Amino acid sequence: MSLNITEDEVFEKQDFTVNRLPKGDYDYCRFINCNFSESFLSEIKFMECEFIDCNLSSANITHTSFQDVEFKRCKMLGLHFEYCNTFALEIKIDDCTLDHSSFYQVGLKTSSIVNSKCIHVDFTEADLSGVNLEGCDFKGATFQKTVLEHTDFRKSINYRIHPEHNKMKGAKFALEGVSGLLEAYQIKIE
Repeated sequence: MSLNITEDEVFEKQDFTVNRLPKGDYDYCRFINCNFSESFLSEIKFMECEFIDCNLSSANITHTSFQDVEFKRCKMLGLHFEYCNTFALEIKIDDCTLDHSSFYQVGLKTSSIVNSKCIHVDFTEADLSGVNLEGCDFKGATFQKTVLEHTDFRKSINYRIHPEHNKMKGAKFALEGVSGLLEAYQIKIE
């Protein structure tokens, strides 16, 4: 069986909910304003690809590889990254909506999520060591047994992180957001 390899191709304004993206390897490809909502991306390998202004909401990413992949201004609701292939996983997410997605037990050490909405995202037992999470909205996000050492939360808002239930040595927070670290102690800050 021959493997489908696609290199340096630009996919623009395509609806992959109608015609499924063929399984295979996609290297150095750009997906611009494409619709992947509820589509099957399982067992596809994306390497050094860009997704710009795409809708990937509720896509099936089981065994999907994302190696050095960038997402810009994408809608990524309800994605379960814990089911994707985590070998060499590296994603850069900028100005996206990740609401109701899950990174349960996912290692993201070489990744970044910036200026994005992360409403009700599950980061339980994820390794976010050194990850830039600057400028994100974490309303209702779950951080439980999460490794947050040297993680950057500056300019982020609405996080509620219990310091005793997470590893946080060297994490960076802005003074305005410190109340999100103290809420578990029922301390009033005025």
